[in-house]
Amino acid sequence: MSAESRDEAAWWESAVIYEIALISFQDSNGDGRGDLAGLLSRIDYLKWLGVGAVWLTPIYKSPFRDLGYDISDYCSIDPAYGSLEGFDRLLEALHGAGIRLILDLVPNHTANDHAWFVESASSRNSAKADWYVWADPAENGGPPNNWLSRFGGSGWEWCEARRQYYYHSFLVEQPDLNWRNPQVRAAIADAMRFWLDRGVDGFRVDASAVLIKDRLLRDNPANPQAEGKPPPQRQTPVFTDDRPETMDCIEFIREVIDAYPGRMLCGEVQGKTDRIGHFYGNDRPRLHLPLNFALLDSKWDAFSLQATIDAYLNAIPDDGWPVWIIGGHDKQRIASKIGEAQMRVLAMLLMTLRGTPFFFMGDEIGRKRVPIPPDRVRDPFEKLVPGYGLCRDPERAPMRWDDSPDGGFTTGRPWLPLEPSDGAANIAAEQRDERSILALFRALMTLRREHAGLQRGGYEPLRSQNDVLAYKRRDGRNEILVALNLAAEPRKFHWQGRGRLLMSTQLDRPPEPVPDASILLRGNEGVIIALEPR
Repeated sequence: MSAESRDEAAWWESAVIYEIALISFQDSNGDGRGDLAGLLSRIDYLKWLGVGAVWLTPIYKSPFRDLGYDISDYCSIDPAYGSLEGFDRLLEALHGAGIRLILDLVPNHTANDHAWFVESASSRNSAKADWYVWADPAENGGPPNNWLSRFGGSGWEWCEARRQYYYHSFLVEQPDLNWRNPQVRAAIADAMRFWLDRGVDGFRVDASAVLIKDRLLRDNPANPQAEGKPPPQRQTPVFTDDRPETMDCIEFIREVIDAYPGRMLCGEVQGKTDRIGHFYGNDRPRLHLPLNFALLDSKWDAFSLQATIDAYLNAIPDDGWPVWIIGGHDKQRIASKIGEAQMRVLAMLLMTLRGTPFFFMGDEIGRKRVPIPPDRVRDPFEKLVPGYGLCRDPERAPMRWDDSPDGGFTTGRPWLPLEPSDGAANIAAEQRDERSILALFRALMTLRREHAGLQRGGYEPLRSQNDVLAYKRRDGRNEILVALNLAAEPRKFHWQGRGRLLMSTQLDRPPEPVPDASILLRGNEGVIIALEPR
């Protein structure tokens, strides 16, 4: 395969992927909810920013109890977002701008008003009777076992029509599909083909590690580290999560997408870093990109990050392509954890590590968690399991495009409140500032496109010392050095050889030679240096 054709076949290895929660991106009709037409109106921004692909949270027909992850029809657009015709216009416009589109695939569960579940719940003799996870009551008439829902309480719900319980990993209104049933697999495959035939470039598989549950319905043991955790985490989910049979399900999904050249499959996986490798597959491929949240979970200092990066890279197969994520629709904003100054350092880290970068809308302006008044909370997790500080609404608040009260997002009442406009970061103000964090994100993506070594080049770690995280990227004889000061005070950094400064996180140092193999890094500053060939 030529280099050019390989670039096309594995476009996700060089692309930067931008997650959008459509409901919070841009409203076009004043109903306070983002929609397809709103996203269409912002394509110029996406092109200006330089992202290579957009991943949308679910846009399918849904009662929207959990951000659309409760799907009523896999092959239609929810009317609140638009229509199939509007989707086709959006996809054509994105492709015309050189931007690919990834949709969320939710194969583990449906909404309880999906026609499949309505039929399955109607009778044990219905045509779809075995399409969901059903079980008889325990001897005492209660739930079949002790499995818990992630949203609190038992994972089992009684159905009077069948005189059985159905299992729901998430909300009671989100019954789990039975992936042991070939008809279920075929139906999900048909839904995938519906969108692939329309031209989408791939899928992000939601909850891919929980597709199969233990056939014997064995009870989960108690979690020995449960103290202080919310009730759903008080068990070790041995028999509900990451079962060996799940890999066969993922391999099946991969076979569907592999019939369409140049399409990509990424997925939400679970478990510790040392488990992520098996989601790539061995003899049978699984996910192109198992999503990696290690940077979000790491302590924020040079030694911890050095260890986090090394542990992850050692955990994936030699031919596996790395993934780095700094935000998401159900992950707390990292800017609230590390602060505005270090957010710039994180941006440089994200865009220069070997692998595919993912970030969430708003990360590019260093957005923090948005305060949500109790009477405006929409997240079912916070409503059902309150008091643990895990509400996801602060991340899902609408984009702030300008400094108006509703941020240029809507002319109506936004579905979730925005932060106060006074002093809040917004796209318009950041675009006017040549040294803003938004300008930094854009400049880093531009530099990444211009240097092959930053896209697919090799990675060579250097020893972290004196609060500086450092590494090299190499493409043939061309070497690029990245040095990141994780401290708020200046640090001197030394290396072998000479180089030329390409960029500082402060965007105030011009490209210039660095002849003495050392540089004084200001507090919270990172630099990229092109090294002279030896």
